Amino acid sequence: MTLAISTTLHADSFDEAVELTRNALAEQGFGILTDIDMAATLKAKLGEDMEDYRILGACNPPLAHRAVDVDRQIGLLLPCNVIVRRNPADAGTVIVEAMNPDVMVQVTGEPGLSPIAADAAAKLRAAIDTLREH
Repeated sequence: MTLAISTTLHADSFDEAVELTRNALAEQGFGILTDIDMAATLKAKLGEDMEDYRILGACNPPLAHRAVDVDRQIGLLLPCNVIVRRNPADAGTVIVEAMNPDVMVQVTGEPGLSPIAADAAAKLRAAIDTLREH
């Protein structure tokens, strides 16, 4: 099992890559609950510089509801994190990575989460696949 579903894209700007990612997720029914700018946070809190790096907390409400119905503690693993980050080895590319929902099944050992994770993975893969076109 891989930790992430990922792709690399070329966008005119990092902000465009974030917007493309948000739109691709929205087309699959995911809303963004959180948007953490790691580069800005590390600069402000520690004075450290790093490449552009955003963590989007994506949630598909019907899938989240199904998962919580199976295991109330699953909220500890929600929302699905999607990382949009500039490739430090190639500033012209942006890497987009979504957490593989199968991780939830592995971590919890709850077999009832398997079909929900499969549905979530299919939607995340569809979103990531649309980004491959850029």
